[in-house]
Amino acid sequence: MSGEFEHLVAEFERFRAGIRTADERFAGLGAMQQQLAALRASAASPDGGVTVVTGPGGAVLDVRFTEAALAKGPQALSATLLATLREAVGEAARRQAVLVEEHLGDDLGLVEQVLETQAAAFGTTVEELRSKLPGDQPQAEDFSEQRVLRPAGPPPAPPAAGPSPGDRFLRSLFDEED
Repeated sequence: MSGEFEHLVAEFERFRAGIRTADERFAGLGAMQQQLAALRASAASPDGGVTVVTGPGGAVLDVRFTEAALAKGPQALSATLLATLREAVGEAARRQAVLVEEHLGDDLGLVEQVLETQAAAFGTTVEELRSKLPGDQPQAEDFSEQRVLRPAGPPPAPPAAGPSPGDRFLRSLFDEED
């Protein structure tokens, strides 16, 4: 076999390996969609008087008040509700980002983007929010450093200068006159 042909076979095998990697990476999309649909996050006010439950996209699914919370008056109840809502919606967004990253990889740095955005919006630190991330979730295989269609290493050396035997053969097929 000529070096050029071996080079083409190697390229084809790398391409096939990339396709297999992509197939494996995206095979869990149905499971991810189910996990996202079932996602629930809840937050309670520090005194336990207000509880908010959210779902995917931060959709508010339930709000509960205790009698003590209702007795505090409208301004205090409103402030407590907004703070608890913000915490529950933030928790839902962080969990969503973790789920997506577990299934699709960290190519976009989605969790970090969410943490940075929330830290700025909530006036806290990324580290504080990171401590609230679910830690008991299974970690998906990390594909973030792998390429799908191109090899991660340097490109293979081009064939030696001048036409290869394969090149000469192919040209001879087309150069012949009928």
